[in-house]
Amino acid sequence: MTANQKTVKANGITINYEDRGPADGAPLLFVNGYGSTMMSWTPELMDAFKAKGFRVIRYDNRDVGRSEKLRGLPKIDEVVAALREGKTPAIPYTLSDMAADGIGLLTALGIERAHVMGISMGGMIVQAMAINHPDRLISVTSIMSTTGNFDLPKASDEAMAALQQMPASDEREVVIRHRMKGRRVYQSPAYPMSDEALYARCAGEFDHMYYPEGTLRQYAAIVGDGSRVERLKNVRVPFLVIHGKADPLVRVEGGIDTAKSVPGAKLELIDGMGHDMPVELTSRFVGLIEAHARGAERKAAAE
Repeated sequence: MTANQKTVKANGITINYEDRGPADGAPLLFVNGYGSTMMSWTPELMDAFKAKGFRVIRYDNRDVGRSEKLRGLPKIDEVVAALREGKTPAIPYTLSDMAADGIGLLTALGIERAHVMGISMGGMIVQAMAINHPDRLISVTSIMSTTGNFDLPKASDEAMAALQQMPASDEREVVIRHRMKGRRVYQSPAYPMSDEALYARCAGEFDHMYYPEGTLRQYAAIVGDGSRVERLKNVRVPFLVIHGKADPLVRVEGGIDTAKSVPGAKLELIDGMGHDMPVELTSRFVGLIEAHARGAERKAAAE
């Protein structure tokens, strides 16, 4: 653990987090995606938001990185079957539990309300925050995510395989190379990472902590949440959706459906963007999210 990282009890579990300040800035909580740790957020993006005066906070979701690990090995086919029968699936935890983790972290840090932004599964988590904890949010940004609507186009077979296939062993170099190969499948075609940059990103995540068992429980939470479309229709928190038009993993229709489901949501579709956040687009991401956040702050102040 680096000097900047700390742990705290939040929502009954141990959460590993990093608070980059400034202490008097508007809090901006970063929520990462499926199987990834908080190390997936680029320094360029976090530094850019900090330079804009935001209090930048990132954390490891439960079951990844250095946050608490849970128990239970759910069977995904049984989760799907339960949903089809209109039953509540038996899973170790839900996306709502994961949303409560992030809200619990804000509480532990003494933060009453915050801006939140999430990528992929993290987008689903911030959607759940908006559904379950709207009073704790100033604004929401959902990036390359979806509603859980079963009628939407699925990921390409190649992208899904890249996400779910396991490496041949748990050896560091094997895992890093495996992840590099997978991310090449669903990266932004207009902004491919260099081998050096991609290696450093994958190595940083592995060195932070490699814990593949947790991804099964996270996937069960995603599948088990079903469709959020009807629940999102009641959201009134200022909401921004960002999605890449070239995303083969979570298709662009997922972002469009998210924006359609939330009253008044804004939608930004980006050419050449896949299922990642290219460094080359940092200024665009920051500009979009800052404008959205400041507008939400002005709206809140006027109420």
